[in-house]
Amino acid sequence: MRVVFAGTPEPAVPSLRALAASSHEVVGVVTRRDAPIGRKRVLTPSPVAVAAEQLGLPIVKADRLDDAATAEIAALGADLGVIVAYGGLVREPLLSMPPHGWINLHFSLLPRWRGAAPVQHALIAGDRVTGAAVFQLVPALDAGDVFAELRYDVPRGATAGDVLTDLAASGAELVSGVVDAIADGSAVTTPQHGEPTLAPKLTQADGALDLAEPADRVIDRFRGTTPEPGAHVSLDGQRVKVLAALRGPDADLEAGQVALVGRDVVAGTGEGTVLLRTVQPAGKGAMNAADWWRGLRVDDPRIDLPGAVS
Repeated sequence: MRVVFAGTPEPAVPSLRALAASSHEVVGVVTRRDAPIGRKRVLTPSPVAVAAEQLGLPIVKADRLDDAATAEIAALGADLGVIVAYGGLVREPLLSMPPHGWINLHFSLLPRWRGAAPVQHALIAGDRVTGAAVFQLVPALDAGDVFAELRYDVPRGATAGDVLTDLAASGAELVSGVVDAIADGSAVTTPQHGEPTLAPKLTQADGALDLAEPADRVIDRFRGTTPEPGAHVSLDGQRVKVLAALRGPDADLEAGQVALVGRDVVAGTGEGTVLLRTVQPAGKGAMNAADWWRGLRVDDPRIDLPGAVS
């Protein structure tokens, strides 16, 4: 089949590469426009754009699938559209333009966690099992019938970035199998069953670690917001990013209180503690939490992080 692929971030790249290596023809790649990255705000192509260029594939760059983008995509003459984390909505008439419509690789077991950030919300909620699904794209959000899915046991301590990397690899095989099945006429779909939950895009505020919560919930939020949008606590009004953390040892600390316990920096929570491994203070690079602590030069061996507690 002639396939048009739409995707933007790194987790979409394995699916693009798998389709490009298949017996099908990728006739074009749709991705979002170059975006300013880093402190110098350098315009940088998306990971999918970089991969498409390496593969020698035609690229359509568009932040919205408006009339102009629709016309470009229509000219490709695709039989099927495949979308993986593109970052925009496919509406009519583009939705019905390919004879086989569009299929979407989504990183959850639908209907749980419909939306832009399924893996992040799954980890924040403490889910220990998640997965990926390939479904028929319809106008309603992530509501189409499912072609295939896979289950994934979340490794202990894995962050959203780790889980997305794993699901991107296994999901590429899943979506390739569905494209093959559609091509040979053997594809079968199943309606979604169960109560939907929503996974809207996260904001920077979602990364705030509330140390009034139990330690397990704090760690779940840390894992779900790492690496993006980034977990953090506040100290004297300054945001301190938390880059590595785990469940801490028993310690006599109040919620929001931080102390050096042996050689470890430990934060008290509503129940239990969290051990801070690596942090990044505002305006500085990543550093070992113990080095950060010593650099504070505090007289009191314990300090409070009131900004981290709701």
